[in-house]
Amino acid sequence: MRHLIAAASAATLSLVALAPAPAPAGPPGHGGHHHASSLRPVTSLDGPRGVDALGRGRTLVTESDGSFSLVVERHHKRARVIPLGSVAPGFAPAVAAGRRGTVYVLTGAAGEPGSPPVPGAATLFKWRPGYDAPVAVADIAAYQATDPDPYDLEDLPGDSNPFGLAVLRDGSVLVADAAGNDVLKVAQDGTITTVARIKPRTVEVRDGLPPTGPDGSPLPPAGTPIPSEGVATSVAVGRDGSIYVGELRGFPATPGTSQVWRIRPGATGAVCDPEAPYRGACKRFSDGLTSIVDLATDDRGTVYALSLSKLSWLAVELGVPGAEEGELHALQRSRHGVRAKELAPGALITPGGVDVTGRTAYLTGPVFGPGSLSKLDLGHRHGRGHRR
Repeated sequence: MRHLIAAASAATLSLVALAPAPAPAGPPGHGGHHHASSLRPVTSLDGPRGVDALGRGRTLVTESDGSFSLVVERHHKRARVIPLGSVAPGFAPAVAAGRRGTVYVLTGAAGEPGSPPVPGAATLFKWRPGYDAPVAVADIAAYQATDPDPYDLEDLPGDSNPFGLAVLRDGSVLVADAAGNDVLKVAQDGTITTVARIKPRTVEVRDGLPPTGPDGSPLPPAGTPIPSEGVATSVAVGRDGSIYVGELRGFPATPGTSQVWRIRPGATGAVCDPEAPYRGACKRFSDGLTSIVDLATDDRGTVYALSLSKLSWLAVELGVPGAEEGELHALQRSRHGVRAKELAPGALITPGGVDVTGRTAYLTGPVFGPGSLSKLDLGHRHGRGHRR
């Protein structure tokens, strides 16, 4: 997570490792029709993040030791965790199932931003039953070095921190790069193309931040407008082939400024522009969210956006009370726009991943330290929400 936050910050901050956050005290919050008790644990995991729900009680997960496993639920018995393989340890990688038993695993950045690449970092791997170890498919960092971000704010236009992963029907793989602020497509032969780039957005510094960061550097006063990078953390594919990408939001990580974009199927070179959000092949789908770390879709056209923290990743980094509580929103189109409904308020602590199969959402977290794979019954409908 340290590297993701480093990619998100356009100021010089001393980024420290985070300890597991305690659960918030008191009753769960309000605003959704689910309660915290409806989130049921499936199995314990260590620093879990990646999740791909395969259906019939089978779920792929990843942990901070770099391992990826298949969790198999069993009636009236403890779930079975079947290890499949591993990549380099650190922040848990992303994972997604492909065709014919293929599992794709995506590692993030390692080392300091701008430093020489670390072997095995920022790489897309694939694994199949019978493989001795995952096989590298594409070096994302090498591609990004040749495809610099024209909207970079940090003087690191060729930096890369792959974070989100999704598989298209044709077998190609989508990658959301949090440092490159873009979405890439990796063909089965490893060829990479840029699907879309996210332009920065000017946001105002939020109230309630301390006057200085962890290293003592002064933070801008509340209300100061500054440009902030999109930080593409998550990607999902809709039932019509549309591509959805979610933003973390760079420094100052102002709550309510993370967007979800919808990219037209088959698009390449699209630009997601907050100044012209409804033009071109990339259009704004939803706004008003905070620190998105994962997206999922279902067969009814709902998009699920998972937030690391309701107060922002920066609030977590700075130890703001209550910042450990995350959020999950169901985003549904209506005649009046896209409406957001919070699910399981108060139940999520620094969550890392979400996926949906049928009427069940599977979630991983906390991403720092001991955590679990859990599931949430979505019911038959989400009810009325508020417009985003």
